[in-house]
Amino acid sequence: MTLDLAGKEIVIVGMARSGMAVAEFLWKRGVCVTLSDNRPASALESEIRSLDERNIRYEIGGHSTERFASADLIVVSPGVPLSLPVLQQAAQAGKTLISEIELASRYLRGSVIAITGTNGKTTTTTLIGEILRTAGFPVQVGGNIGTPLISLVESSTEDTWSVVELSSFQLEAVPTFRPNIAVILNITPDHLDRYASFEAYAQAKLNIFENQVSSDFAVLNHEDPNLQKAAAKIHSQVFWFSGRHEVQCGTYAVGGQIVFESGEKSERVMACDDVPLKGRHNIENVAAAITAARLAGIPSSSIAENVRNFKAVEHRLEPVAEIGGVHFFNDSKATNVDATFKALEAFESGVILILGGRDKGGDFTVLSTLLQQRAKSLVLLGEASDKIRMQLEGTAPMTQAASMDHAVKLAFQQAAPGDTVLLAPACASFDMFQNYEHRGREFKAAVGRLQVTGNR
Repeated sequence: MTLDLAGKEIVIVGMARSGMAVAEFLWKRGVCVTLSDNRPASALESEIRSLDERNIRYEIGGHSTERFASADLIVVSPGVPLSLPVLQQAAQAGKTLISEIELASRYLRGSVIAITGTNGKTTTTTLIGEILRTAGFPVQVGGNIGTPLISLVESSTEDTWSVVELSSFQLEAVPTFRPNIAVILNITPDHLDRYASFEAYAQAKLNIFENQVSSDFAVLNHEDPNLQKAAAKIHSQVFWFSGRHEVQCGTYAVGGQIVFESGEKSERVMACDDVPLKGRHNIENVAAAITAARLAGIPSSSIAENVRNFKAVEHRLEPVAEIGGVHFFNDSKATNVDATFKALEAFESGVILILGGRDKGGDFTVLSTLLQQRAKSLVLLGEASDKIRMQLEGTAPMTQAASMDHAVKLAFQQAAPGDTVLLAPACASFDMFQNYEHRGREFKAAVGRLQVTGNR
C-alpha cells in the first residue's frame, strides 16, 4: 500500500547511500524532504553538491529537535540507531518512523525474496539472484548488497523478482514489509556495540517474518537453536535447510548428497563435492539458496548447474594466491566471531590467522578449541589486539602487526608449504580501514606485493 505523501513534511535521517537514495526517490515525486546528518560538511562534500543541485534541504553537524517535531514522517537510515535521543523523542510524540526498506516495499512491484542472517548473506543472495537470472526470471538484486531497495522500485514490474539482502539494521521499523520468501541463515552474537542485548539483535532479524501470511514461505537454519525456538510463531509455511540432518520440508546435505524435500516428494539436487565453495557453512548457504529457488519454481537441474559454476564472492573465503606452497585466503567479511569460527572450520590445520580490528563486543574465547586444533599461529592487528591476546592466551603463538602489509609478511614468515594464511578478523574494520572491502583489498594488495618479491 503506497503512502499519501502529498503536502507532507518528510525528514530523512542519515546522508549515506540509502538516505540519499530515499531523497532522490521522493524528490522525483515532488515531495518536500529534509535530510539530517550529524557529520560535518567536510565529510559530506559530494552529498551536499548533489542536494544543492536539486534544491533539497538538509541540516548537518547535528539533528535539530524542531525539524523532527514538524515532520509528518521520518525515514531512518540503517546506520542510524533508533535509540538516538531525537528519534526517541519523536516516537514518544507520536511521529511515524520507518526504514528505507519499509518505504521501498510500499512501492515495489513483483515478488520479493529477502535474505538475512549474521553470516553468509551476500553469498546466498548473490547465488539466488544468479539462479533466478539464468532460469530466465526478470530479477534484480539489492538491499544491503549494492543497490538500495528504494532504487529498485522504478525498474520493478509485476513479474520482477527482487532478491534482497537485509541487515538487522534494515529490519528495524518495518511495520508492513512482507517478503514472499524470507530466509534467515543463522543468528549468532554480533553488533552488540549497537544493541542492548543479543535478544534485541535477534528480534531485529526475526522481523523479516513478522508480516508474512500463510501463502508465504519462511526458510530457516535447522541447526540454529534460536530459529528452532522462533519457528512456532511464524505464520508462513516453514521450510528448513541443514548441512547435518535430514528435514521433512526443505533442503539437507547428508551422505555427500544435497536433497530437496517438498513434503511430498524427494529430489536429489547435486553432490556436496560439486559445490565449489570451501567450508561446511557454504554447504548450508547453498542449501538455503536451493530451498528459496525451488520455492520460487526453479527446477533442480537448473539450480545445480548454477551452483557448480558459482565463484566465491569477494572478501568471503576468497582464494587470493599461492606463494611457495602457501595458500592465501581473504575473508575480510568475517567481521564477527562466528564468521571467523566458520572460516577456520574450512581448513583442517596449518592456519596462520590474521585477527583483529575494532571490537564489536565479541567473545573471542569461543575460538579457543578450534584454534588449538587448526591454527599454527595468530597475527594480531588493530584496536582489539589486547583483548584478543588476553582471551586467547595459550591457544597459539601470537605476534603483533602494525599494518596489513606487516601482518601479511609476518604470516608468510611463519608459514610452511601446505599452510594457509587466512584473513578472518572477527572484528569491524573501522579502526584502520574505510570498511571491510577496503581491508580485504589491502590484504590482497599486500599478498600481491609479496608475490612479486617472494621474500619471507
